Amino acid sequence: MKPNPSRKPSRFSSLGGAVRRRGTAGFTLVELLLVLVILGILAALVLPKFTGRTEQARITAAQTQISTFGTALDSFEVDTGSYPHGQDGLQQLIVQPADVTGWRGPYLKSDIPLDPWGHPYIYEFPGRTNANGYDITSAGPDGQPGTGDDIVNASISSK
Repeated sequence: MKPNPSRKPSRFSSLGGAVRRRGTAGFTLVELLLVLVILGILAALVLPKFTGRTEQARITAAQTQISTFGTALDSFEVDTGSYPHGQDGLQQLIVQPADVTGWRGPYLKSDIPLDPWGHPYIYEFPGRTNANGYDITSAGPDGQPGTGDDIVNASISSK
C-alpha cells in the first residue's frame, strides 16, 4: 500500500496503535490541591455533627438504662413492700437480699452495667431529689457526681 501524501501524519504509532498524547500524563499539583481543599471543607462540615451525636447517644443510653432500673425497682417495691435499702440497692434487683421477704426476682436479665462513660450508677434510697422514693444517678460525661452534667431519674421523668 502506498502512502497518501495528502494525509496528515497520524497520532498512532506504528507499534500496535498506541495513542501518544503530550501533556495529559496525570493530574497537576493545582488539581490535587483543589481536591484536598474540597475534602478538608467537607470533613470540617461533617465531623462536628457526628461527634455531637456520639455524646447525645451516650446521654440517651444512660437515660434509657435509668428508666429500666426504675421499672425493675417498682416491681421490687410491689413484691416486697419497699424499695431496696443501701448503696447496693441495684444489686438487690439481681440477688435476693437475706432480710427481704416476697422477693420474686431477678428483676433484671443481666448484671448491673456501668454507665456509657464506664462509671457505676449511683443508687440512693431515700433519695435526695425524690424524698419519698429513690434516686438513680449517672455521673455523666465528666465522671464526677454532683455536677451539672449528671443524669438523674427525676430529671428524666420530668421531661
